[in-house]
Amino acid sequence: MELILWILAVVLVIAGIMALFRRQILWGVVLIVVGLLVGPGGVSIFT
Repeated sequence: MELILWILAVVLVIAGIMALFRRQILWGVVLIVVGLLVGPGGVSIFT
């Protein structure tokens, strides 16, 4: 389960960074914050 959370967090953060490059600032920030919250190092929503 921890590996899945890491992968999900990385995908969300990368998608957020890509959104920032496409000038979708709000969506990019939301994706990065959610990615940091979901990751095992952050405040996981699954525990």
